[in-house]
Amino acid sequence: MSNQNGNGWLVYMIRCDDDSLYTGITTDIARRWQEHGGNDQQLGGRGKVAKKSGAKFFRGRKPLQLAYIECGHDRGSAMRREAAIKRLPRAAKLILLKTIFNELHTLDRALLSMLGY
Repeated sequence: MSNQNGNGWLVYMIRCDDDSLYTGITTDIARRWQEHGGNDQQLGGRGKVAKKSGAKFFRGRKPLQLAYIECGHDRGSAMRREAAIKRLPRAAKLILLKTIFNELHTLDRALLSMLGY
């Protein structure tokens, strides 16, 4: 999901099973979704389970839906935008989900089907 000018960082929000909203950044939303989903991976066929690489926020919560995507950031701007969104009250975050800044509709169909849409 990177764009032509090389700013491939995304800001995203995920709605969880307890109706909370998680905000994060990534360069690969499909990989990050799987990490947050807690899909355990086997290590070297030895039966050991890898540690989850998703956020601690998801301990005791299950990600239900990718609710927001904002494209076109470099790493610095993505981090600043993530911090700004995290400071918003919940009501403002819910409004943001419905604005033109939400580029979720621009994801390709293959990625959406992988994310359960």
